Amino acid sequence: MPQESNRQDDTQSLTASVTDYPTEHGRRYHRYHEGSYVYPNDEQELDRLDMQHHMIKLVNDGRLFFAPIHSPTRILDIGTGSGIWPIEMASIFPEAEITGTDLSPVQPTEVPHNVHFLVDDATEEDWLWDADHFDLIHTAHMIGSFPSFKDVLRKAFKHLKPGGYMECHEFDPKLKCDDGTMPPENPDGFCEYALLDWVDLNIRSSQVTNPPRQFRIAHRIARWMKEVGFVDVQERISKVPTNPWSDDPHLRTIGRWNEQNWLEALSGWSYKPLLALGWSKPEIEVFLVDVRKSIQNRDVHSYMDFYVVTGRKPRPGEQAS
Repeated sequence: MPQESNRQDDTQSLTASVTDYPTEHGRRYHRYHEGSYVYPNDEQELDRLDMQHHMIKLVNDGRLFFAPIHSPTRILDIGTGSGIWPIEMASIFPEAEITGTDLSPVQPTEVPHNVHFLVDDATEEDWLWDADHFDLIHTAHMIGSFPSFKDVLRKAFKHLKPGGYMECHEFDPKLKCDDGTMPPENPDGFCEYALLDWVDLNIRSSQVTNPPRQFRIAHRIARWMKEVGFVDVQERISKVPTNPWSDDPHLRTIGRWNEQNWLEALSGWSYKPLLALGWSKPEIEVFLVDVRKSIQNRDVHSYMDFYVVTGRKPRPGEQAS
């Protein structure tokens, strides 16, 4: 494999060519490996990602990570987006070298001294680093991003030091309801609760793209980690209400943030997936009116599960359990 420094220089030199971003449907998208990520990368989306990051910190009781790491020297954030996670990690581990990778170089240029951002695609067979390199590899919000998330886990396993940790933060987009207030799904057509249809349509869309992309991954990550070879796999599941319907003050606050997150994300999350199913833009806009109404419907007590999954790479001679 090429030397790390040469590969990083080559990757950084790509920046000029990948910032010629295409604009479609009034939104901006990535240029590097164009089309492999169907969601926007514009300022509107970056601001939303930062808001979502703070919402997830509420869900996670203020924590950025759960892996029991101590004095790490190298940390990787795959699909870093706005770069907010590495930037906040920098003050926790000032001696660690923290790298964020993404298809788009949209991160800030003025960052802590120990944070670096690179244009890179985690689906590539050869990563930029040697094996056994990182103490922690982190991913978050990779729904619909990869043809095979398990393959990304396999590559991460290779590049973690023995004893190093993988940590994944993901929503399961399958809507849940515990009290019967959510109308049932209708497999033969549209149902009364349009957000259910929206999730189903995005699952279908992810299956018809070339290559297909995995839209539901959160509930399978723990199993995939074990199959790849991780040990001490831990799964933490939290309820995230769609809007502030809950009587619980903490969940109501999270629901208020999540409602805003949904409303700001919806158009950017919808255009390319629904166009791939043959919808027209006017059809999408009419449909999204009903989806927005369902997101704001306090009478339906829907929520999604948010998963934090951690796993450790075994040390030499250690057997997987």
